Amino acid sequence: MGTRTTVAALAGTALLALTGCGASTVSDKPAAPRTTPGTPTPATTAAPGKATTTETANLPNMTGKGLQYAQDQAQAAGFYGLASHDALGRGRMQAFDRNWKVCSQTPAAGKHTTDTKIDFATVKLEEECPSKDAGTPQAAGATMPDFKGKSVKAAREALDSGYSITVNDATGQNRIAFMESNWQVCTQNPTPGTELDGQPVKFNAVKFNEPC
Repeated sequence: MGTRTTVAALAGTALLALTGCGASTVSDKPAAPRTTPGTPTPATTAAPGKATTTETANLPNMTGKGLQYAQDQAQAAGFYGLASHDALGRGRMQAFDRNWKVCSQTPAAGKHTTDTKIDFATVKLEEECPSKDAGTPQAAGATMPDFKGKSVKAAREALDSGYSITVNDATGQNRIAFMESNWQVCTQNPTPGTELDGQPVKFNAVKFNEPC
């Protein structure tokens, strides 16, 4: 009898131990986080493509200022999308900003979003600003534009890159127009208004300080 009682007691103890192990296995799962009413939830990242607020700033009036100074002031105000062009329409590059001055700007001075592109119309320091900004060369349409008085560079840029273009010195000196932005068109073939269909183009030109 004593032996049976001992065996039964041991079996009961083992059963309780197993039951305890099973209970601890269930309770080992991490508990869900507890929240307290009024506690702010963590911020979430905005979904891709969702619009964000764009800052605005005051763009100064740069007319009459040197191009380099104008660019520095625009950046100091928070505008970094800066461009410039030749206000005379000759297509010259502003390689040395300090040698150019601002004639006008787009957009005008005032409040704008800081991602606005700022474009300065410029001439060289020794030149007078034109009464109207000639802008950048525009692509020719279906007919030949009138290029007389325009720079050879502007004329070339207006035509499709596939056109064959010949430039001759109208003075008869047979000079080569290395810097085409410094040469103006005197005569042209095809003539203005002619339908453009890929025919070769010929310009007779002189330098801008020379008469045609």
